[in-house]
Amino acid sequence: MDPIEPAYGTTTLLLIAAAAVAVLLFLIMKVKLHAFVSLVLVSAVTAVVAGIPLADVPDALMSGFSSTLGSVALLVALGVMIGRLLEITGGAQVLADTLINRFGAKRAPLALGVAALIFGFPIFFDAGLVVFLPIIYTVARRFGGSVLLYALPTAGAFAAMHAIVPPHPGPVAATELLGGDIGTALVVGVPVAVVSWFVGSYLVGTALGRRFQVTTVDLFAGPMTGGGGDSDSDGDGDGSKNPNAPVRFEPSPKFGTVLLILLTPLVLISLNTGVNTLAAAGVVDGDSTWAAALTLIGQTPIALLITVLLSLFLLAPGRFPVADAAKYMDQALGPVCSIILITGAGGMFGGVLRASGIGQSLTSSLSDLGLPLMLQAFLIATALRVAQGSATVALTTTAGLIAVQVGEQDLSNFKVALLVFALAAGATVLSHVNDSGFWLVSRFFGMDEKTTLKTWTVMETTLGLAVFALASLLWVVF
Repeated sequence: MDPIEPAYGTTTLLLIAAAAVAVLLFLIMKVKLHAFVSLVLVSAVTAVVAGIPLADVPDALMSGFSSTLGSVALLVALGVMIGRLLEITGGAQVLADTLINRFGAKRAPLALGVAALIFGFPIFFDAGLVVFLPIIYTVARRFGGSVLLYALPTAGAFAAMHAIVPPHPGPVAATELLGGDIGTALVVGVPVAVVSWFVGSYLVGTALGRRFQVTTVDLFAGPMTGGGGDSDSDGDGDGSKNPNAPVRFEPSPKFGTVLLILLTPLVLISLNTGVNTLAAAGVVDGDSTWAAALTLIGQTPIALLITVLLSLFLLAPGRFPVADAAKYMDQALGPVCSIILITGAGGMFGGVLRASGIGQSLTSSLSDLGLPLMLQAFLIATALRVAQGSATVALTTTAGLIAVQVGEQDLSNFKVALLVFALAAGATVLSHVNDSGFWLVSRFFGMDEKTTLKTWTVMETTLGLAVFALASLLWVVF
Protein backbone atom coordinates (compact mmCIF):
# COMPACT_ATOMS: atom_id res chain seq x y z
CA MET A 1 0.00 0.00 0.00
CA ASP A 2 1.32 3.46 -0.93
CA PRO A 3 1.77 6.08 1.83
CA ILE A 4 -1.28 8.24 2.45
CA GLU A 5 -1.26 12.00 2.84
CA PRO A 6 -0.10 12.35 6.48
CA ALA A 7 -2.98 13.06 8.82
CA TYR A 8 -0.74 14.82 11.36
CA GLY A 9 2.45 16.83 11.51
CA THR A 10 5.89 15.22 11.67
CA THR A 11 6.20 15.62 15.46
CA THR A 12 2.85 13.95 16.14
CA LEU A 13 3.62 11.08 13.78
CA LEU A 14 7.01 10.56 15.42
CA LEU A 15 5.36 10.42 18.84
CA ILE A 16 2.82 7.89 17.55
CA ALA A 17 5.60 5.71 16.13
CA ALA A 18 7.66 5.93 19.33
CA ALA A 19 4.62 5.07 21.45
CA ALA A 20 3.81 2.10 19.19
CA VAL A 21 7.33 0.69 19.57
CA ALA A 22 7.22 1.23 23.36
CA VAL A 23 3.84 -0.51 23.69
CA LEU A 24 5.03 -3.38 21.50
CA LEU A 25 8.14 -3.95 23.62
CA PHE A 26 6.04 -3.72 26.80
CA LEU A 27 3.57 -6.34 25.57
CA ILE A 28 6.31 -8.75 24.49
CA MET A 29 8.87 -8.25 27.25
CA LYS A 30 6.72 -7.47 30.30
CA VAL A 31 3.27 -8.88 29.61
CA LYS A 32 4.85 -11.87 27.80
CA LEU A 33 2.19 -11.75 25.09
CA HIS A 34 3.22 -13.80 22.06
CA ALA A 35 5.27 -11.71 19.63
CA PHE A 36 2.99 -12.53 16.68
CA VAL A 37 -0.17 -11.46 18.54
CA SER A 38 1.58 -8.35 19.89
CA LEU A 39 2.76 -7.26 16.45
CA VAL A 40 -0.66 -7.71 14.83
CA LEU A 41 -2.43 -5.91 17.68
CA VAL A 42 -0.04 -2.94 17.77
CA SER A 43 -0.04 -2.70 13.97
CA ALA A 44 -3.85 -2.46 13.87
CA VAL A 45 -4.04 0.12 16.65
CA THR A 46 -1.21 2.17 15.17
CA ALA A 47 -2.90 2.23 11.76
CA VAL A 48 -6.06 3.69 13.30
CA VAL A 49 -4.29 6.19 15.56
CA ALA A 50 -1.97 7.37 12.75
CA GLY A 51 -4.98 8.46 10.70
CA ILE A 52 -5.15 5.75 8.05
CA PRO A 53 -8.80 5.68 6.87
CA LEU A 54 -10.65 2.84 8.58
CA ALA A 55 -11.63 1.30 5.26
CA ASP A 56 -7.93 1.15 4.29
CA VAL A 57 -6.65 -0.35 7.54
CA PRO A 58 -7.04 -4.01 6.42
CA ASP A 59 -5.12 -3.27 3.22
CA ALA A 60 -2.39 -1.50 5.19
CA LEU A 61 -2.07 -4.51 7.49
CA MET A 62 -2.12 -7.17 4.80
CA SER A 63 0.14 -5.33 2.38
CA GLY A 64 3.15 -5.37 4.69
CA PHE A 65 2.38 -8.87 5.97
CA SER A 66 1.92 -10.51 2.60
CA SER A 67 4.87 -8.84 0.89
CA THR A 68 7.22 -9.88 3.71
CA LEU A 69 5.74 -13.35 4.04
CA GLY A 70 5.89 -13.90 0.29
CA SER A 71 9.63 -13.33 0.19
CA VAL A 72 10.56 -14.91 3.51
CA ALA A 73 8.38 -18.03 3.71
CA LEU A 74 9.73 -19.73 0.57
CA LEU A 75 13.35 -18.88 1.35
CA VAL A 76 13.20 -20.02 4.97
CA ALA A 77 11.25 -23.21 4.20
CA LEU A 78 13.51 -24.33 1.34
CA GLY A 79 16.62 -23.23 3.20
CA VAL A 80 15.85 -25.27 6.32
CA MET A 81 15.16 -28.31 4.14
CA ILE A 82 18.68 -28.05 2.74
CA GLY A 83 20.00 -27.46 6.23
CA ARG A 84 18.19 -30.50 7.63
CA LEU A 85 19.60 -32.78 4.92
CA LEU A 86 23.12 -31.48 5.52
CA GLU A 87 22.66 -31.93 9.27
CA ILE A 88 21.38 -35.51 9.35
CA THR A 89 23.97 -36.75 6.84
CA GLY A 90 26.86 -35.05 8.63
CA GLY A 91 27.49 -32.64 5.76
CA ALA A 92 27.39 -29.59 8.03
CA GLN A 93 29.91 -31.29 10.33
CA VAL A 94 32.21 -32.05 7.39
CA LEU A 95 32.14 -28.44 6.22
CA ALA A 96 32.63 -27.11 9.74
CA ASP A 97 35.58 -29.46 10.35
CA THR A 98 37.21 -28.44 7.08
CA LEU A 99 36.86 -24.73 7.81
CA ILE A 100 38.19 -25.15 11.34
CA ASN A 101 41.12 -27.30 10.20
CA ARG A 102 42.08 -24.59 7.72
CA PHE A 103 41.57 -21.59 9.99
CA GLY A 104 42.03 -23.10 13.45
CA ALA A 105 39.53 -23.34 16.31
CA LYS A 106 40.21 -19.82 17.57
CA ARG A 107 39.45 -18.40 14.14
CA ALA A 108 36.15 -20.27 13.67
CA PRO A 109 34.07 -17.02 13.79
CA LEU A 110 36.42 -15.48 11.22
CA ALA A 111 36.17 -18.57 9.00
CA LEU A 112 32.37 -18.48 9.05
CA GLY A 113 32.33 -14.72 8.40
CA VAL A 114 34.68 -14.97 5.42
CA ALA A 115 32.61 -17.80 3.97
CA ALA A 116 29.46 -15.71 4.44
CA LEU A 117 31.09 -12.74 2.65
CA ILE A 118 31.79 -14.98 -0.34
CA PHE A 119 28.35 -16.61 -0.39
CA GLY A 120 26.67 -13.27 0.32
CA PHE A 121 27.85 -11.77 -2.94
CA PRO A 122 24.77 -12.84 -4.93
CA ILE A 123 22.55 -14.29 -2.16
CA PHE A 124 20.11 -12.17 -0.16
CA PHE A 125 20.57 -11.80 3.59
CA ASP A 126 17.73 -14.06 4.71
CA ALA A 127 18.43 -16.83 2.17
CA GLY A 128 22.15 -16.89 2.95
CA LEU A 129 21.62 -16.92 6.69
CA VAL A 130 19.16 -19.79 6.66
CA VAL A 131 21.46 -21.93 4.48
CA PHE A 132 24.33 -21.28 6.90
CA LEU A 133 22.30 -22.15 10.02
CA PRO A 134 23.35 -25.81 10.27
CA ILE A 135 27.02 -24.84 9.93
CA ILE A 136 26.71 -22.21 12.68
CA TYR A 137 24.92 -24.69 14.95
CA THR A 138 27.50 -27.40 14.28
CA VAL A 139 30.46 -25.17 15.09
CA ALA A 140 28.72 -23.89 18.22
CA ARG A 141 28.02 -27.44 19.42
CA ARG A 142 31.61 -28.46 18.84
CA PHE A 143 33.26 -25.61 20.72
CA GLY A 144 30.49 -24.58 23.11
CA GLY A 145 29.95 -21.14 24.51
CA SER A 146 27.38 -18.74 23.16
CA VAL A 147 26.07 -19.40 19.67
CA LEU A 148 26.27 -15.62 19.10
CA LEU A 149 30.06 -15.84 18.93
CA TYR A 150 29.62 -17.57 15.57
CA ALA A 151 26.21 -16.26 14.52
CA LEU A 152 26.78 -12.50 14.72
CA PRO A 153 29.90 -12.28 12.50
CA THR A 154 28.19 -14.57 9.97
CA ALA A 155 24.90 -12.64 9.93
CA GLY A 156 26.85 -9.37 9.79
CA ALA A 157 28.71 -10.53 6.70
CA PHE A 158 25.47 -11.29 4.85
CA ALA A 159 24.03 -7.94 6.00
CA ALA A 160 27.10 -6.01 4.78
CA MET A 161 27.05 -7.58 1.33
CA HIS A 162 23.28 -7.19 1.02
CA ALA A 163 23.34 -3.49 1.90
CA ILE A 164 26.43 -2.30 0.05
CA VAL A 165 27.40 -4.46 -2.90
CA PRO A 166 25.65 -4.80 -6.27
CA PRO A 167 23.94 -6.94 -7.57
CA HIS A 168 21.76 -6.67 -4.45
CA PRO A 169 18.62 -4.63 -5.20
CA GLY A 170 19.14 -1.74 -2.76
CA PRO A 171 22.57 -0.53 -3.97
CA VAL A 172 21.67 -1.25 -7.61
CA ALA A 173 18.48 0.83 -7.47
CA ALA A 174 20.18 3.65 -5.55
CA THR A 175 23.10 3.78 -7.99
CA GLU A 176 20.75 3.99 -10.95
CA LEU A 177 18.60 6.67 -9.30
CA LEU A 178 21.70 8.79 -8.65
CA GLY A 179 23.00 8.32 -12.19
CA GLY A 180 26.07 6.33 -11.15
CA ASP A 181 27.87 3.36 -12.65
CA ILE A 182 27.07 -0.14 -11.33
CA GLY A 183 30.57 -1.40 -12.15
CA THR A 184 32.20 1.34 -10.09
CA ALA A 185 29.84 0.71 -7.18
CA LEU A 186 30.72 -3.00 -7.34
CA VAL A 187 34.50 -2.54 -7.54
CA VAL A 188 34.58 0.00 -4.71
CA GLY A 189 31.80 -1.66 -2.72
CA VAL A 190 33.52 -5.01 -2.17
CA PRO A 191 36.53 -3.64 -0.23
CA VAL A 192 34.30 -1.16 1.63
CA ALA A 193 32.00 -4.02 2.66
CA VAL A 194 34.88 -6.26 3.76
CA VAL A 195 36.67 -3.59 5.82
CA SER A 196 33.43 -2.34 7.35
CA TRP A 197 32.38 -5.89 8.19
CA PHE A 198 35.67 -6.63 9.92
CA VAL A 199 35.58 -3.48 12.04
CA GLY A 200 31.86 -3.06 12.64
CA SER A 201 30.65 -6.64 12.62
CA TYR A 202 33.42 -9.19 13.22
CA LEU A 203 35.22 -7.36 16.04
CA VAL A 204 31.99 -6.12 17.61
CA GLY A 205 30.09 -9.38 17.00
CA THR A 206 32.73 -11.58 18.61
CA ALA A 207 32.93 -9.22 21.60
CA LEU A 208 29.14 -9.33 22.02
CA GLY A 209 29.16 -13.11 21.54
CA ARG A 210 31.58 -13.52 24.43
CA ARG A 211 29.55 -11.16 26.61
CA PHE A 212 26.07 -12.59 26.01
CA GLN A 213 25.77 -16.31 26.66
CA VAL A 214 22.84 -17.49 24.58
CA THR A 215 21.75 -21.13 24.69
CA THR A 216 19.54 -21.77 21.72
CA VAL A 217 17.49 -24.58 20.25
CA ASP A 218 19.07 -26.04 17.13
CA LEU A 219 16.29 -26.08 14.54
CA PHE A 220 17.84 -29.18 13.00
CA ALA A 221 19.21 -31.21 15.90
CA GLY A 222 17.40 -30.41 19.15
CA PRO A 223 18.49 -28.32 22.15
CA MET A 224 22.09 -27.17 22.32
CA THR A 225 23.67 -27.34 25.74
CA GLY A 226 26.14 -24.53 25.10
CA GLY A 227 28.54 -26.34 27.42
CA GLY A 228 31.06 -27.42 24.85
CA GLY A 229 31.98 -30.44 22.83
CA ASP A 230 29.42 -32.29 20.79
CA SER A 231 25.83 -33.28 21.33
CA ASP A 232 26.81 -36.53 23.03
CA SER A 233 26.06 -36.28 26.77
CA ASP A 234 28.20 -39.17 28.01
CA GLY A 235 31.28 -38.23 26.01
CA ASP A 236 31.73 -41.61 24.32
CA GLY A 237 30.72 -40.37 20.89
CA ASP A 238 27.73 -42.61 20.38
CA GLY A 239 25.00 -40.23 21.55
CA SER A 240 23.33 -43.08 23.42
CA LYS A 241 22.63 -41.19 26.63
CA ASN A 242 21.41 -37.99 25.12
CA PRO A 243 17.73 -38.03 24.16
CA ASN A 244 18.28 -34.89 22.09
CA ALA A 245 21.23 -36.26 20.14
CA PRO A 246 20.77 -35.45 16.44
CA VAL A 247 19.99 -38.11 13.88
CA ARG A 248 23.10 -39.07 11.89
CA PHE A 249 23.44 -41.27 8.83
CA GLU A 250 26.69 -42.84 7.71
CA PRO A 251 28.86 -42.45 5.81
CA SER A 252 29.28 -38.68 5.95
CA PRO A 253 29.39 -36.98 2.55
CA LYS A 254 32.68 -35.77 1.17
CA PHE A 255 33.67 -32.13 1.47
CA GLY A 256 33.40 -31.68 -2.31
CA THR A 257 29.78 -32.89 -2.27
CA VAL A 258 28.83 -30.46 0.50
CA LEU A 259 30.61 -27.62 -1.28
CA LEU A 260 28.78 -28.43 -4.52
CA ILE A 261 25.43 -28.23 -2.72
CA LEU A 262 26.26 -24.87 -1.16
CA LEU A 263 27.70 -23.47 -4.38
CA THR A 264 24.63 -24.43 -6.44
CA PRO A 265 22.41 -21.52 -5.31
CA LEU A 266 25.44 -19.22 -5.50
CA VAL A 267 26.04 -20.12 -9.16
CA LEU A 268 22.37 -20.12 -10.18
CA ILE A 269 21.63 -16.75 -8.58
CA SER A 270 24.83 -15.36 -10.12
CA LEU A 271 23.54 -16.40 -13.56
CA ASN A 272 20.36 -14.42 -12.94
CA THR A 273 22.17 -11.29 -11.81
CA GLY A 274 24.71 -11.61 -14.60
CA VAL A 275 22.04 -11.82 -17.29
CA ASN A 276 20.16 -8.86 -15.82
CA THR A 277 23.32 -6.78 -15.67
CA LEU A 278 24.26 -7.58 -19.27
CA ALA A 279 20.70 -6.93 -20.43
CA ALA A 280 20.64 -3.54 -18.70
CA ALA A 281 23.92 -2.66 -20.42
CA GLY A 282 22.48 -3.70 -23.79
CA VAL A 283 25.02 -6.48 -24.28
CA VAL A 284 22.42 -9.25 -24.49
CA ASP A 285 18.72 -9.43 -25.27
CA GLY A 286 16.99 -9.93 -21.95
CA ASP A 287 13.82 -11.15 -23.70
CA SER A 288 15.54 -14.04 -25.48
CA THR A 289 14.56 -17.58 -24.50
CA TRP A 290 17.94 -18.54 -23.07
CA ALA A 291 18.22 -15.32 -21.06
CA ALA A 292 14.70 -15.77 -19.66
CA ALA A 293 15.52 -19.39 -18.74
CA LEU A 294 18.69 -18.39 -16.86
CA THR A 295 16.78 -15.60 -15.14
CA LEU A 296 14.09 -18.07 -14.05
CA ILE A 297 16.43 -20.69 -12.55
CA GLY A 298 18.42 -17.89 -10.94
CA GLN A 299 15.45 -16.54 -8.99
CA THR A 300 16.25 -17.23 -5.34
CA PRO A 301 13.25 -19.53 -4.58
CA ILE A 302 13.80 -21.56 -7.77
CA ALA A 303 17.55 -21.79 -7.11
CA LEU A 304 16.89 -23.09 -3.59
CA LEU A 305 14.27 -25.55 -4.88
CA ILE A 306 16.82 -26.94 -7.35
CA THR A 307 19.33 -27.17 -4.50
CA VAL A 308 16.85 -29.15 -2.36
CA LEU A 309 16.40 -31.66 -5.19
CA LEU A 310 20.15 -31.85 -5.77
CA SER A 311 20.69 -32.41 -2.04
CA LEU A 312 18.26 -35.34 -2.10
CA PHE A 313 19.95 -36.80 -5.18
CA LEU A 314 23.45 -36.55 -3.69
CA LEU A 315 22.83 -37.22 0.01
CA ALA A 316 20.00 -39.79 0.21
CA PRO A 317 21.49 -42.77 -1.71
CA GLY A 318 23.10 -45.26 0.66
CA ARG A 319 21.86 -43.39 3.72
CA PHE A 320 18.05 -43.28 3.73
CA PRO A 321 15.18 -43.80 1.26
CA VAL A 322 14.10 -40.67 -0.55
CA ALA A 323 10.57 -41.40 0.68
CA ASP A 324 11.78 -40.84 4.26
CA ALA A 325 13.08 -37.36 3.43
CA ALA A 326 9.63 -35.84 4.01
CA LYS A 327 9.75 -36.95 7.64
CA TYR A 328 13.15 -35.37 8.23
CA MET A 329 12.16 -32.16 6.45
CA ASP A 330 8.97 -31.90 8.52
CA GLN A 331 11.10 -32.03 11.66
CA ALA A 332 12.89 -28.88 10.47
CA LEU A 333 9.81 -27.09 9.11
CA GLY A 334 7.82 -27.29 12.35
CA PRO A 335 10.06 -24.99 14.43
CA VAL A 336 10.33 -22.35 11.69
CA CYS A 337 6.57 -21.84 11.23
CA SER A 338 6.50 -19.49 14.21
CA ILE A 339 9.58 -17.69 12.88
CA ILE A 340 7.92 -17.14 9.50
CA LEU A 341 4.70 -15.79 11.04
CA ILE A 342 6.52 -13.45 13.43
CA THR A 343 8.71 -12.17 10.60
CA GLY A 344 5.63 -11.51 8.47
CA ALA A 345 4.01 -9.64 11.37
CA GLY A 346 7.18 -7.55 11.72
CA GLY A 347 6.77 -6.65 8.06
CA MET A 348 3.15 -5.75 8.79
CA PHE A 349 4.22 -3.30 11.51
CA GLY A 350 6.78 -1.70 9.21
CA GLY A 351 4.21 -1.52 6.41
CA VAL A 352 1.74 0.32 8.64
CA LEU A 353 4.40 2.87 9.58
CA ARG A 354 5.20 3.38 5.88
CA ALA A 355 1.52 3.72 4.94
CA SER A 356 0.93 6.28 7.70
CA GLY A 357 3.21 8.75 5.90
CA ILE A 358 5.67 9.11 8.76
CA GLY A 359 8.66 8.49 6.53
CA GLN A 360 7.44 11.00 3.96
CA SER A 361 7.01 13.72 6.60
CA LEU A 362 10.30 13.00 8.30
CA THR A 363 12.43 12.98 5.17
CA SER A 364 10.84 16.18 3.88
CA SER A 365 11.78 17.92 7.14
CA LEU A 366 15.37 16.64 7.10
CA SER A 367 16.00 17.49 3.46
CA ASP A 368 15.34 21.17 4.18
CA LEU A 369 18.13 21.51 6.79
CA GLY A 370 20.90 22.34 4.30
CA LEU A 371 23.33 19.67 5.56
CA PRO A 372 26.36 18.45 3.56
CA LEU A 373 25.28 15.92 0.96
CA MET A 374 26.97 12.86 2.54
CA LEU A 375 25.62 13.63 6.00
CA GLN A 376 22.17 14.45 4.61
CA ALA A 377 22.08 11.12 2.77
CA PHE A 378 23.07 9.21 5.90
CA LEU A 379 20.63 10.97 8.24
CA ILE A 380 17.62 10.76 5.93
CA ALA A 381 18.25 7.05 5.29
CA THR A 382 18.66 6.50 9.04
CA ALA A 383 15.39 8.30 9.77
CA LEU A 384 13.57 6.19 7.20
CA ARG A 385 15.17 3.01 8.50
CA VAL A 386 14.10 3.73 12.07
CA ALA A 387 10.63 4.86 11.00
CA GLN A 388 9.59 1.96 8.81
CA GLY A 389 12.15 -0.84 9.17
CA SER A 390 12.98 -1.85 5.59
CA ALA A 391 16.61 -1.18 4.65
CA THR A 392 15.91 -1.42 0.91
CA VAL A 393 13.00 1.04 1.13
CA ALA A 394 15.11 3.47 3.17
CA LEU A 395 17.99 3.26 0.71
CA THR A 396 16.00 3.65 -2.50
CA THR A 397 13.60 6.29 -1.16
CA THR A 398 16.44 8.48 0.08
CA ALA A 399 18.24 8.08 -3.23
CA GLY A 400 15.17 9.43 -5.00
CA LEU A 401 14.98 12.39 -2.61
CA ILE A 402 18.58 13.52 -3.15
CA ALA A 403 18.83 12.61 -6.85
CA VAL A 404 18.23 16.21 -8.01
CA GLN A 405 20.99 17.57 -5.78
CA VAL A 406 23.40 14.90 -7.00
CA GLY A 407 22.60 15.73 -10.62
CA GLU A 408 23.27 19.43 -10.01
CA GLN A 409 26.73 18.75 -8.55
CA ASP A 410 27.94 16.63 -11.50
CA LEU A 411 29.70 14.11 -9.28
CA SER A 412 32.07 11.44 -10.56
CA ASN A 413 30.98 7.79 -10.58
CA PHE A 414 33.34 7.18 -7.66
CA LYS A 415 31.69 9.82 -5.49
CA VAL A 416 28.21 8.66 -6.48
CA ALA A 417 29.24 5.20 -5.27
CA LEU A 418 30.36 6.72 -1.96
CA LEU A 419 26.98 8.43 -1.64
CA VAL A 420 25.28 5.09 -2.18
CA PHE A 421 27.39 3.64 0.63
CA ALA A 422 26.36 6.51 2.90
CA LEU A 423 22.73 5.72 2.10
CA ALA A 424 23.36 2.02 2.76
CA ALA A 425 24.99 2.91 6.08
CA GLY A 426 21.95 4.86 7.22
CA ALA A 427 19.66 2.08 6.00
CA THR A 428 21.61 -0.47 8.08
CA VAL A 429 21.79 1.11 11.53
CA LEU A 430 19.29 0.67 14.37
CA SER A 431 17.50 -2.47 13.24
CA HIS A 432 14.63 -2.95 15.69
CA VAL A 433 11.14 -4.38 16.06
CA ASN A 434 9.73 -3.02 12.78
CA ASP A 435 12.46 -4.80 10.77
CA SER A 436 11.71 -8.35 9.63
CA GLY A 437 15.43 -9.17 9.81
CA PHE A 438 15.37 -8.39 13.53
CA TRP A 439 12.82 -11.14 14.09
CA LEU A 440 14.63 -13.64 11.87
CA VAL A 441 17.86 -13.26 13.83
CA SER A 442 16.03 -13.22 17.16
CA ARG A 443 14.15 -16.46 16.53
CA PHE A 444 16.86 -18.33 14.61
CA PHE A 445 19.29 -17.93 17.50
CA GLY A 446 16.89 -18.22 20.41
CA MET A 447 17.19 -14.66 21.72
CA ASP A 448 14.53 -12.69 23.51
CA GLU A 449 13.79 -9.17 22.28
CA LYS A 450 15.92 -7.45 24.94
CA THR A 451 18.99 -9.52 24.07
CA THR A 452 18.42 -8.99 20.35
CA LEU A 453 18.37 -5.22 20.88
CA LYS A 454 21.61 -5.45 22.87
CA THR A 455 23.38 -7.62 20.30
CA TRP A 456 21.97 -7.57 16.78
CA THR A 457 20.79 -3.94 16.92
CA VAL A 458 24.13 -2.81 18.33
CA MET A 459 26.12 -4.75 15.72
CA GLU A 460 23.98 -3.49 12.83
CA THR A 461 24.55 0.06 14.11
CA THR A 462 28.33 -0.32 14.39
CA LEU A 463 28.38 -1.90 10.94
CA GLY A 464 26.46 1.03 9.45
CA LEU A 465 28.65 3.58 11.25
CA ALA A 466 31.79 1.81 9.97
CA VAL A 467 30.47 2.01 6.41
CA PHE A 468 29.64 5.70 6.76
CA ALA A 469 33.01 6.52 8.36
CA LEU A 470 34.95 4.74 5.60
CA ALA A 471 32.85 6.29 2.82
CA SER A 472 33.27 9.76 4.35
CA LEU A 473 37.03 9.28 4.63
CA LEU A 474 37.27 8.28 0.97
CA TRP A 475 35.05 11.26 0.04
CA VAL A 476 37.47 13.69 1.74
CA VAL A 477 40.67 12.03 0.49
CA PHE A 478 39.58 11.64 -3.14
